[in-house]
Amino acid sequence: MVKTEDNGKRFGLVGKNISYSFSKGYFTSKFKDLGLVDHSYENFDLQDISAFTTLIENNRLSGLNVTIPYKEDVMAYLDEIDPQAAAIGAVNTIKFTKNGLKGYNTDAYGFEQSLRPHLKQYHKKALILGTGGASKAIAYVLDGLGIDFCFVSRKPLRFQMHYDEITATVLNSYTLIVNCSPVGTFPDIDAKPNIPYVHLNPQHLLFDLIYNPEKTAFLQEAEKKGAGYANGLPMLQFQAEKAWEIWNNR
Repeated sequence: MVKTEDNGKRFGLVGKNISYSFSKGYFTSKFKDLGLVDHSYENFDLQDISAFTTLIENNRLSGLNVTIPYKEDVMAYLDEIDPQAAAIGAVNTIKFTKNGLKGYNTDAYGFEQSLRPHLKQYHKKALILGTGGASKAIAYVLDGLGIDFCFVSRKPLRFQMHYDEITATVLNSYTLIVNCSPVGTFPDIDAKPNIPYVHLNPQHLLFDLIYNPEKTAFLQEAEKKGAGYANGLPMLQFQAEKAWEIWNNR
């Protein structure tokens, strides 16, 4: 039995090893700014997604965000999936409704809103580094924008590329590179995806979903080559506001 909170006071983030979370600080500050003293936001750090059921049964909640590594696995625990989230194949926002739990994906909205100001007419093809839940939202957006893309993985499946296959010729064609992997996240700030940065040029645009540090080693390489770059902070802010809109649109 799902417990719901009529006044919408308690929210949280479901993930694993999420003490670094953006969401808790963002919403705590938002609630303070709005004078919502009866609202709270907390981290629910689950070592396994199977603990999700107990979390729902034992807590009165009004909305959840979902992060790595459960954006795909959590879908099996929901009563309804928004069509866009179903098409993407990943959920990062859960709304508590009278009919149960409904999953949404606001990553796609956040990514598109933060990417658009940086796009140029020559950004026709993209490499997506990583194949986790976030990468699915990125692929969904790129497809909608008419940008061809290829996933890059250390263990590539059919039609995917291995990092070792990224050559000068490949980079000459794929001028948009989106890092969806956790490589370079604090505290491992010197790490970066294994691509040949020497072949970057000013027409490249590197987008890193990571926001801590603000300028990752990945983005520093773009800067060295005069390429465009952007981190994931605006995307997170956009997706958080979309989640807030979903939770309050009853």
